[in-house]
Amino acid sequence: MGQKTHPTGFRIGITQEHKSSWFTPMKSYSLFIEQDYKIRSYIEKKLSKASISVINIDRKLDQIEISIHTARPGLILGKVGNGITEIRNELSKKLYVKEKVRINIIEIKEPDKEATLLAEWITQQLEKRIAFRRVLRQAIQRAQKANINGIKIQISGRLNGAEIARKEWIREGRVPLQTLRANIDYSYKRAQTIYGILGIKVWLFKGEKIQITEIEKN
Repeated sequence: MGQKTHPTGFRIGITQEHKSSWFTPMKSYSLFIEQDYKIRSYIEKKLSKASISVINIDRKLDQIEISIHTARPGLILGKVGNGITEIRNELSKKLYVKEKVRINIIEIKEPDKEATLLAEWITQQLEKRIAFRRVLRQAIQRAQKANINGIKIQISGRLNGAEIARKEWIREGRVPLQTLRANIDYSYKRAQTIYGILGIKVWLFKGEKIQITEIEKN
């Protein structure tokens, strides 16, 4: 089951929360989903070097609140500090967002504890043509220094330029994919190499959110 189900969607409402928080009638439901997708795509493209982990969107009556979790807040703010204003204006003009846009920047102090940022780092290393086994070892070491309970990394494709595509994975520690109370941080990225596309999957086990009571143990 753990391999067939998305780790985040599997746990929504239990240990994970939705990245978009709003309610609307069915008539405008598809429009809101499309708008959320365009907002995320625009921010990820414009701030591709800002090490963004999560983009949360909260909608209120006449306001859209966007929370950007990043390891490099200085790149978003800019030298003069007008980065947020520029993003807000472009969202209103290009994406035709009528509501007031409010942007919050949340700094990530430990980037190696985020699956998205770790997968992004692996992608950059593979695109520099570094051997994938070396990259895997370095990624595991980074996660262990950040005191992660468990990590699993999988790379698929023409590894090291091999003729036949294959799948390689490595795991350190405990990664319980089927345990609902486990806080699993998951990310999927693609590396554009000269010999083809490589798929990178990262699972991080950050502990259990729901504690087991004494009655359940007995």
